[in-house]
Amino acid sequence: MTTTSSGPVRIGTRASALATTQSGLVADLLRERLGREVELVEIATDGDRTQAAGTPLAGSSTTGVFVSALRDALLDGRVDVAVHSLKDLPTYPAEGIELAAVPTREDPRDVVVARDGLTLGELPVGSRVGTGSPRRVAQLHALGLGLDLVGVRGNVDTRIGKVRSGEYDAVVLARAGLARLGRLDEATEVLDPLQVLPAPGQGALAVECRSGEDLATLVAAAIDDPAARAAVSAERAVLATLEGGCSAPIGALAEVVEGEDGEELWVRAVALSPDGGLAVRMSASGSPADAVGVGTRLAAEMLADGAAGLTMETPDKRLNA
Repeated sequence: MTTTSSGPVRIGTRASALATTQSGLVADLLRERLGREVELVEIATDGDRTQAAGTPLAGSSTTGVFVSALRDALLDGRVDVAVHSLKDLPTYPAEGIELAAVPTREDPRDVVVARDGLTLGELPVGSRVGTGSPRRVAQLHALGLGLDLVGVRGNVDTRIGKVRSGEYDAVVLARAGLARLGRLDEATEVLDPLQVLPAPGQGALAVECRSGEDLATLVAAAIDDPAARAAVSAERAVLATLEGGCSAPIGALAEVVEGEDGEELWVRAVALSPDGGLAVRMSASGSPADAVGVGTRLAAEMLADGAAGLTMETPDKRLNA
């Protein structure tokens, strides 16, 4: 194990308002709990570049487009810590890097921001609803509301701006992003996971460090939330087993609850055809200590029940991740 210098802890972050806000939250926790100076270092990623250019992600290799540049900066010593939206992380490990901490998770549900304060059910048939996620599209189609689902990319301002301008009647976003930006009052509906399951890892942050360094151990002890880690580990095991990658229509949500014999982990998951016409939904429970096993077994059952055919289909090419 190597020791990181006693200088400022340099946190690598994407440059967007949401990313720097999220990294700032981690920085505040580390300052408070480690008693160290912390500074943010902005790193441009391929995902940011394609997003700025309006280049679609769906149908291309999307997994990790917001992650690799931050990991490169971590490995070459430009930063000591990298902060990601956990749902953006590839499900396979990165050599030389460890997931040091999963801090306490924000509410992982999706929200609607619609014109005139409307909910999805109140929008007229044919209303234009923007979302960049095949997972959301498939589940929204499955609700049978007759909505016109169209692709949208860009930051939170850009997406909500399309509603304010009248281009779209609504957009669907992660609640966590609005919460961290202090903009929850703009949401007109929070979607029940019984209708729309979130992406695996949604609402959680991933704090990565170089493997084998003292800093990784210190960060874990300071800010890791075992319940959040167990939940996202189970969700990501579902995703990895279904081999969905970032753009597949797969939703999963896990939570640690107090059971009769102590803490229990509950996991729900869905795999859908891109048009939402076919779906395999299952749930499972087990010990938080066996989070990966619970998720893996649940996904294996889903594959045996027909999910394998669903996850191989190509999402609508109008939709961007």
